[in-house]
Amino acid sequence: MLGDCRSAALVNRGGAIDWLCWPRFDSPACFAALLGTDEHGTWRMAPACTVIATRRRYLPGTMILETEFETATGCVALIDFMPVAPANPAVIRIVEGRAGCVPMHMNLILRFDYGAAVPWVSRLTDGRLRAIAGPDMVLLQTAVPLCGEDLTTTADFTVSAGQSIPFVLAHGASHLPLPEEAEAVELLRDTEAFWTGWVGQGSYRGSHAEAVERSALTLKALTYGPTGGIVAAPTTSLPEHPGGTRNWDYRYCWLRDATFTMLALLGAGFREEAQHWQDWLQRAIAGSPAQLRPLYGLGGERRLPEAELPWLPGYQGARPVRIGNDAAGQFQLDVHGEVQDALYRARQAGLQRSNSRWAMQEALARHLLGVWHLPDDGIWEVRGGRRHFTHSKVMAWVGIDRAIRSAEALGVAAPLGEWRDLRARIHADVCANGFNTARGHFVQSYGGTALDASLLLIPLVGFLPADDPRVRTTLAGIERELMVDGLLLRYRDVGEAGGAAPDGLPPGEGAFLLCSFWYADNLILQGRMAEAEAMFGRLLGLRNDVGLLAEEYDLRTGRMLGNFPQAFSHVGLIDTALNLTRQGPAQRRAGGN
Repeated sequence: MLGDCRSAALVNRGGAIDWLCWPRFDSPACFAALLGTDEHGTWRMAPACTVIATRRRYLPGTMILETEFETATGCVALIDFMPVAPANPAVIRIVEGRAGCVPMHMNLILRFDYGAAVPWVSRLTDGRLRAIAGPDMVLLQTAVPLCGEDLTTTADFTVSAGQSIPFVLAHGASHLPLPEEAEAVELLRDTEAFWTGWVGQGSYRGSHAEAVERSALTLKALTYGPTGGIVAAPTTSLPEHPGGTRNWDYRYCWLRDATFTMLALLGAGFREEAQHWQDWLQRAIAGSPAQLRPLYGLGGERRLPEAELPWLPGYQGARPVRIGNDAAGQFQLDVHGEVQDALYRARQAGLQRSNSRWAMQEALARHLLGVWHLPDDGIWEVRGGRRHFTHSKVMAWVGIDRAIRSAEALGVAAPLGEWRDLRARIHADVCANGFNTARGHFVQSYGGTALDASLLLIPLVGFLPADDPRVRTTLAGIERELMVDGLLLRYRDVGEAGGAAPDGLPPGEGAFLLCSFWYADNLILQGRMAEAEAMFGRLLGLRNDVGLLAEEYDLRTGRMLGNFPQAFSHVGLIDTALNLTRQGPAQRRAGGN
């Protein structure tokens, strides 16, 4: 992943950029080969001869990617990055000769609107190539001679040891003046300084510093700088089941995901991002609490209609390809708890020195009084009908608990008697209806028997202590029924009687990585440190060669599944690393601090 805190590009091991949405994460893609073929947009840069070995790494402390190709005639490096906050967004690729002499081939296929629109390409008097289609304009700047053939721009050139050949691809609105020509080497220096300066603010000093740093950089790159919103992932429709239909657009700001991200960054010492997220939150959810949505656009947009793109065949045939997300219209009760907890902890950390956000918290708490008892669509955004999900009720308890604590800390007027009564009623309701006495554990939803990995949050949010017998038996049940080859499923993908999956979709998905991090956190709270370290080590081993994680992992094929890279997974990594120091978020939340 390359990122500039506005959008992101994905680069494959062969040196091709197969995914890029401009100018925002949620804009239509101009490179969409990831979900189709090269004809849907790609930018390939690689040796024109046989590659003997390929090595990749990020430059230390940055989002600058170096891909080194070794050939029979020499070695060449491809330096890829996106400058942060330029006048016009850009992707810069610098080809560096490291040894010998290597023939190179470039192939640029620009297709706007997710591969549907072929642009009009022309050469400008300054030598740059311009491509225009509708509102979009892209310019390619390079000293290498270019050729146009079959709606494709190509170049063949040779790089020798010590040579450095830059390519700059910049985006602009087609009705505005042309972006200025860029100085690639200067922008590389500025970009490196930005990332290393940012990550240097981190406070984690444990034994997993490299993994925490890479995850923090990834989360930072998933923030939308102009507003402070945080996207769940920079991609859409990467399947959760190979060749299946579990394909969703994650290029939006989920309150739950963004809250987890904010708390992870705050725990790792990155306070500015937490402050920006709070500002985004206050703007996004402004208005009636009854209209609270589980996800918003980067600027707080509320309408994110879901549609399918039939011209894209999908990642390795996984269809449909979707843009937008109908989950924006769901009722997800748990977000009340996540938002209240985030605001409470931000105030604890000194990010709120006034009562400015108390009015919002109070309004949300008053609304919770009238909706906590309703069925909802749950944390996993099921499309099989609303239920009384146990996790949702637990987070309703968190919502009113954190509102009470905030009011007490601020010394403001609030109906604390009524709220304390509600807190006790929700707690009793969950313990009576969310716990199956015959099975001896908490269950996914009231009246059911199935387990759900979201139940691992019960001790992590302080609903019950980790040594409570009901927590222990639930953990044991999850180990027994949801663990497959050492990793956790979210839930079994068949219904209570062996029928359709509880989410209303065809069965089949991988192990959900965040759930395995939650499991490690539970082990830590129970003092099972050796097992927790082993689980954490297993999860670290699933990262790709540059330290990135997707949403899920396919235990049958040993490959990642779902959108990539996934904020949730990197949040779990940071939190568990902090928890292993015994001073992390699990200990603080579970202890009521």
